[in-house]
Amino acid sequence: MRWVNEKRLRVLVWHVHGSWTGAFVRGRHEYLLPKLPAGGPWGLGRAGRHWPGQARELTPDELREAGADVVVLQRREEIDLLRRWTGLRAGRDVPAVFVEHNTPAGDVPRTRHFLGGHDHITLVHVTHFNRLMWDSGKAPTTVIEHGVVDPGERYTGEEPRAAVVVNEPVRRGRAVGTDLLPAFAEAAPLDVFGMGVGKLALGERVRPRGDLPHPDLHTALGRCRLYLHTPRWTSLGLSLIEAMHLGMPVVAVAGTEVSRAVPREAGFVSADVAELTRGIRELMAEPELAHRMGKYAREFALAHYGLDAFLRNWDDLLDRVTAG
Repeated sequence: MRWVNEKRLRVLVWHVHGSWTGAFVRGRHEYLLPKLPAGGPWGLGRAGRHWPGQARELTPDELREAGADVVVLQRREEIDLLRRWTGLRAGRDVPAVFVEHNTPAGDVPRTRHFLGGHDHITLVHVTHFNRLMWDSGKAPTTVIEHGVVDPGERYTGEEPRAAVVVNEPVRRGRAVGTDLLPAFAEAAPLDVFGMGVGKLALGERVRPRGDLPHPDLHTALGRCRLYLHTPRWTSLGLSLIEAMHLGMPVVAVAGTEVSRAVPREAGFVSADVAELTRGIRELMAEPELAHRMGKYAREFALAHYGLDAFLRNWDDLLDRVTAG
């Protein structure tokens, strides 16, 4: 994507989710990433990522000096940090949007977003399901679906194993479907990737693979016969979208946005664990079917979760909020 004679904004954004931020900073703007000496959740900066040069690390003092045309918030605490570091009030002194990455928790039909009583900060949901389930009150809302940097078609499916990507599966438990892994492991051995997977102790058919660097992860995933998506109640995981970009067929629990994100031709989606295990066995027994479904998964992901559309939608929103 090329931008010619279009306005470039100074966009203040914290590095919270690496994959999401890595896609976001590939737009046409200048991206100001807070950096603290100790790093940590409020000052990761680039964290050594190979991102484009327009993604700049700035200390709080440098942020105050540089100024920002718009701020993209992702956590409630950032509103206070913005004021302490720069003296600017989000949505008052500087245009602001808040990206809500998560599904609501608690009494879900009645879970009010903390911005629901305000109308000066646009609330950006990453899935239509999330927008539906959050009570956003009077906050202006929109949906900008995920976009990922295309890792390329790397699926071989040569290993008769199912790949799972999940962070901290022991701590998060049922929310990410950790309790379902033994049942799925009866249908095929599992390779589980992500932070904290070494704490899993589910027998020899569930093999923890650790938190691999992205290029190594994509290669390892692509060697597995299928991608298994287990969460019951999380937002749509970028790892699922990346797996589809790789050309992997999918077997997925029908939670949150999944039924919209994974078409029938790309795999098996169900709330019935027995149906899902049958789907796993079918893909294990029929490599040609797995490859056909994986091809469709990649085509669908490129069309619906490509980087160009993601950046174009963000450009449109940032242009609107900075235009007043």
